[in-house]
Amino acid sequence: SNDQYTIGWISALNEEFMVAMAMLDEEHGRPQSTPQEDTNVYYLGRIGDHNVAMACLSGGEMGTGPAAIVAENMRRTFKSIRFALLVGVGGGVPGKGKDIRLGDVVVSYPSGTYTGVVQHDYGKLNGDGHIQRLFFLAGFDSHLATNAIPLAYGTLN
Repeated sequence: SNDQYTIGWISALNEEFMVAMAMLDEEHGRPQSTPQEDTNVYYLGRIGDHNVAMACLSGGEMGTGPAAIVAENMRRTFKSIRFALLVGVGGGVPGKGKDIRLGDVVVSYPSGTYTGVVQHDYGKLNGDGHIQRLFFLAGFDSHLATNAIPLAYGTLN
């Protein structure tokens, strides 16, 4: 039943969705039922001990608005979802300090007053070339934050 799925996985691009489906340890196929107003297409399965409901943004749509619609529809259909993750390819950010390139795994983590989640277009470029954050998005669940530590340091078994 749809109530068995506790993790939501949202992909922005169809190519990311295909890769996500290949990550499943076990495939469950499509949901038995979805509400009429839910326009998402789902693929279900298991990764480790977790039942995962996967969806993709519609036909090349991008941005926070379409992602929020997919997430809300997912919550409506899978009422036991505890975490919904937006997973996909990001562009590189080469630099002198931290050289982040396409293909690197990036894990955000809260520190001090920084929540670990920043929307890229909420900032102001100062005269010295640094970006001043104007707005912070809500942080993420402490359970996820704790489990992000081994992932960030490459010690996840």
